[in-house]
Amino acid sequence: MNKSGGSITIVHTSFVSVQDLTALFKEIGPEIQVRHIVDDSLLPEVLAHGGVTRAVASRLCAYYRAAQESGADLVFNQCSSVGEAADLAAQLIDTPVVKVDQAMARTACETGQRIAVAATLETTLGPTCRLIENTARLMGKQVHVERLLIKGAFEQLTSGNRSRHNEMVLEAIKGVLSRVDVVVCAQGSMVAILPELGETSVPVLTSPRSGVTDAVAELRKIVAEKYN
Repeated sequence: MNKSGGSITIVHTSFVSVQDLTALFKEIGPEIQVRHIVDDSLLPEVLAHGGVTRAVASRLCAYYRAAQESGADLVFNQCSSVGEAADLAAQLIDTPVVKVDQAMARTACETGQRIAVAATLETTLGPTCRLIENTARLMGKQVHVERLLIKGAFEQLTSGNRSRHNEMVLEAIKGVLSRVDVVVCAQGSMVAILPELGETSVPVLTSPRSGVTDAVAELRKIVAEKYN
């Protein structure tokens, strides 16, 4: 196997982001070998139980071990809903782990104190808010996080009414712009609303591109130390 660019394994909870993340890594880190582990039973179980179950955490830990055993130089966690379980799994392996939303959380904390977190699922909203609060603590920052749960939008999306989903998300985000310093979109899929959102008075952050950029930078450091 050619190790010149290093390899990354992405652990997914659904097939939704496989193509988009593959394309982003190809664009930002074309020298990197990308592999995927997908278990599309994970997210439905998280949604059904209102959070990560012991079984979900157990399977996620097994996938992280499998990624390491297959030779990955870095593991990338794709799903914010299981971010806290990913932190647990990361403690069980020696391979570095990057979460899709951790760069976004750092940027939010650097941008301002008043941070709105927008989500269409409570299972993503809670972990993302806690990630930002923990990140702020580590950075020595004080932040106020406003939770913005857009009820009913996820159901519109899953029923095939993407336009109504986008309308609801856009309306909610525009409604908080005047009272916050930055808006965080908790779900990677929300990147689709940015073209419709247009210019805003404060930054509106999404995770996929910043997360991949963060992972590529980390992997290049690893490769430089390990293979050069």
